[in-house]
Amino acid sequence: MSWADRQCVLAVDLGGTKIIAAVVKPSGELVSRHYCFTLASEGPEAVIERLLSSIGEAMAKAGLKSAELGGIGVAAAGIIDSDRGIVTTSPNLPGWHDVPIRDVVAERFGMSTYVINDASAAALGEYCFGAGRGMRNLIYLTVSTGIGGGIIIDGKLYLGTDGCAGELGHMIIEPGGPRCSCGNLGCLEALASGSAMAREALARLCRDEPSSITELTQGRLENISAEVIATAARQDDKLAREVITTAAGYLGIGLVNLVNIFNPEVIAIGGGVSKMGNMLLEPARRVVKERAFKLPSQRVRIVRARLGSNAEMIGAAAYVFTQHLAEGRER
Repeated sequence: MSWADRQCVLAVDLGGTKIIAAVVKPSGELVSRHYCFTLASEGPEAVIERLLSSIGEAMAKAGLKSAELGGIGVAAAGIIDSDRGIVTTSPNLPGWHDVPIRDVVAERFGMSTYVINDASAAALGEYCFGAGRGMRNLIYLTVSTGIGGGIIIDGKLYLGTDGCAGELGHMIIEPGGPRCSCGNLGCLEALASGSAMAREALARLCRDEPSSITELTQGRLENISAEVIATAARQDDKLAREVITTAAGYLGIGLVNLVNIFNPEVIAIGGGVSKMGNMLLEPARRVVKERAFKLPSQRVRIVRARLGSNAEMIGAAAYVFTQHLAEGRER
């Protein structure tokens, strides 16, 4: 049975800031969508109740009942044990340690439920319905407050032994570099993420370097963000442009490693920082051209992801469909 013959499924994007639940067709089209704030500081039980409520709201908006859906896919931030459906830990969800989210959701709605890391879900979404459509080998990199990733090898999502593969933001780029949120030093995330850019811009402003960033934040430097830096750069602000170029150089080094290791057809860059477009991507592409092996660097396309903020949900839905197909083949 092909995807087109399947029922709609329910997909959830569970992040540190927001929960989005949607009913998704096998074509990747969203039938309904419900958004609410995570309020992660309230702890796992409160967040789970909010998630369950959001699922119910998305189903109601679509006019569907549990029996009319083919399953539920949850894309969650953090280290996920996909086989057992457990969020083992998540830097964006305080207090989440070995939370059996799959079993909780399945019991409430009486449906097969699957849990996957959010960046891996986004990779699958881009492969099936976005920038990787028609390809066999894809790397997805989300660049936002942090950096995550997902890997498609020969048309299949690669999750590793425990479902933890794809933590691409934590490859070491500069030994002895700045401390990362994971506790290590010199990770790609600590050098090329939106928070890394904000930290670098703040450090330079505190050295009294001139920049329009000060005016854009109305002097409240704690409000510096990648978006503010991008706005300043588009106004030809020297400091902002240099901060972006430096981060893009580190991003390029990370991409060199991915190109040399995986030889992908496409690397799709998503996340909020990717909205910088060629200001970020062109310097990174130059590093790949200069430093990666010639053959794979000539083949790979480094592009912006296409699914935007829906990537995780669409990917979570695709994960449900792929699991159903795999289970069907096993029977």
